[in-house]
Amino acid sequence: QVQLVESGGGVVQAGGSLRLSCAASGRTSSIYAMGWFRLAPVKEREFVAAITWSTTNTYYADSVKGRFTISINYGKNTVDLQMNSLKPEDTAVYYCAAKITRYMSALGEQYNYWGQGTQVTVSS
Repeated sequence: QVQLVESGGGVVQAGGSLRLSCAASGRTSSIYAMGWFRLAPVKEREFVAAITWSTTNTYYADSVKGRFTISINYGKNTVDLQMNSLKPEDTAVYYCAAKITRYMSALGEQYNYWGQGTQVTVSS
């Protein structure tokens, strides 16, 4: 089992920055990749970014490419999402997820463990 806890959400003005963190515990040695997804009202869950745990290959949705950066802090066992140049359309609940099957995917249903989510609100 892997436990995930997100932190760092909040309210920010458009153009501002936030840094989300996802702390992983338990059987972290089984993790192949970590991803961030978001869910906004009346929208479907959306892939944001992902990173492979051991090789740190990164993948981004087109909507956040160039603005968001995903990274791993091995000392703290966290996966961070640095979000810059935030837009009102980035407003959502952000979830981190862990994948143990050994291939990358942007599909949420292929991730095995999920955090509880953290709210990000970007005001215009």
